[in-house]
Amino acid sequence: MQPFRGCSVHAIMCGIVGYIGKRQAYPVLVKGLHRLEYRGYDSAGVALINPSGRLNVYKSQGKVSDLEDTAQNQDLTGCIGIAHTRWATHGEPGYKNAHPHLSESGRLAIVHNGIIENYAALREMLIGQGRTFKSDTDTEVVVQLIEHLQEQDHLSFPQSVQKALQMVHGSYAVAVLDKQQPDTIVAARKGSPLVVGVGDDELFLGSDASPIIEYTNRVIYLEDEDMVILHMPGQDCASGRAEQAVAQIMLMTIRGERKTPQIQRVSMDVSQLEKGGYDHFMLKEICEQPQSLRSCLQSVKQTLSGTDAERIFSLLQSANRVLITACGTSWHAGLVAKYAIEQMVRVSVDVDYASELRYRQPVINNGDIVIAISQSGETADTLAAIDMAKKQGARVLSICNVIGSSIPRASDEVIYTMVGPEIGVASTKAFTAQVTVLTMLALVWGHRRNTLDDEHYTYLMQELDSLPDKIAQVLDHKEAVRQMAQTLSFASSCLYIGRSYNYPVALEGALKLKEISYIHAEGYPAAEMKHGPIALISQEMPVVTVATSSDIYDKLVSNIQEIRARQGRVMAVVNEGDTEVERLADVFVEVPRVAECLSPIVNIVPLQLLSYYVACLKGCDVDQPRNLAKSVTVE
Repeated sequence: MQPFRGCSVHAIMCGIVGYIGKRQAYPVLVKGLHRLEYRGYDSAGVALINPSGRLNVYKSQGKVSDLEDTAQNQDLTGCIGIAHTRWATHGEPGYKNAHPHLSESGRLAIVHNGIIENYAALREMLIGQGRTFKSDTDTEVVVQLIEHLQEQDHLSFPQSVQKALQMVHGSYAVAVLDKQQPDTIVAARKGSPLVVGVGDDELFLGSDASPIIEYTNRVIYLEDEDMVILHMPGQDCASGRAEQAVAQIMLMTIRGERKTPQIQRVSMDVSQLEKGGYDHFMLKEICEQPQSLRSCLQSVKQTLSGTDAERIFSLLQSANRVLITACGTSWHAGLVAKYAIEQMVRVSVDVDYASELRYRQPVINNGDIVIAISQSGETADTLAAIDMAKKQGARVLSICNVIGSSIPRASDEVIYTMVGPEIGVASTKAFTAQVTVLTMLALVWGHRRNTLDDEHYTYLMQELDSLPDKIAQVLDHKEAVRQMAQTLSFASSCLYIGRSYNYPVALEGALKLKEISYIHAEGYPAAEMKHGPIALISQEMPVVTVATSSDIYDKLVSNIQEIRARQGRVMAVVNEGDTEVERLADVFVEVPRVAECLSPIVNIVPLQLLSYYVACLKGCDVDQPRNLAKSVTVE
């Protein structure tokens, strides 16, 4: 058997788009794929049923633009189609493993995001029935199984999809075409996101709302094991009668239980999906943080003072322990929250990587509160950790940006960050918003619990309100950061250090540099340097130091002196008016003073810019760094 390849085992987020309606489908599908490019991918493809009933599939390794080149001068007609961007993690990307995949007869086409865990057994069964396979993916197993059920059990198109999905184990978002039913798309999800867009006599599918929002703001968020039939009776692509079609949506579970679709309105602007004159989405999202934080602050204040607040604090008031779980950048935000909650609320806080938490045997008791953090709301490990914690009696509060996503739906309560779509793979405005939300939560919670007095509470809330303006001041110093980047771009490795609230900032700054410039970087608590990492210090090893004012500022200065004594090169983030660290540093950038518990929100901004400028100097693909995708939705 060939080694497995595909958007499946330990895969990251592929993108799905679908359309049925009165327009030509191909332009809608390709534009949708472009909207989903931020997810990361290595190939793209599209399947269309043309007016004569022919199923045409075009796919290409590389970018969506390569698919457009491949499809040029081909038959692109048809008012129904599905499309896909795929990310391979096992085996080399290539044409045969790109989606869409066809059934053996060529009657069916499928696109898929997820992992079919029992694909090998199903494949062997189908081979035993005489079927042959053209790819190494688990996805082809699903489409072959659907056709097998159509032929063996004489099932209808929707029935065969339904039965096939009852037989597979794992996670999926799928969309399927049958050229013998050119007025229907069947789609389903379990563990991978899928959204239906409801237009005027046209229907859309998307992995999220970004490919849909240009056409409609009315969406249906599918839940796990939902199956939807998008039907246009009166539409016949073979005769071109699309204008007479009336859209119908039939929603059910994969076991056939009918459901009533719940249509929601999405508050997203198409301009949020464009670069707006910036060279990259990442730079745009860094620079819009003053605006995004204002939006975040306004929304969270309403949440923590309105009717939602009583439910949230009712959930929190009996907490003996808080367990924060997240992945990547969100984990770093959770680490900042540990400092804030323990200081202001006086409740014990543990912070766990969701990918580790779900596979060990953590001690979770009734009354424990889990705070789950995810920008996308679809992070598979975090979803699994939530499920495990709830089964052990914990209650869950989630911090998320995407309304209607899976993690908020799986939680008891949710606080949305409300910063709009984040397209750049390297998270920026999501991090500052998550820390803002978590810090405000700690402040209000501590004030309600009487562990934070009125004077300190009022002062810190005023300081929170000042953050957008202070970040705007940091952005005025972009040239100083660009000069720091000139030095760092020649390094092969780098250390980031900070203490207390700014230790997580060092971790996040190092992650940003790794993600988009491919320079090895590690973050450490500054005092831990002498316990090993100081052995690495030399003139060739830059050390980025977050050295703003704090209760242990003098100790951090001593750590910097230890680095200088070993000929280390120091690049520092300092407060305006600092003289001591500026004297020791080879290069520095100044940021405004702010209360220490809020300093991570300001101090991370120059480090975001630093990673951006270094990546640009090295000629890296900033918005689509290699081997990464925006969200990890399956293992």
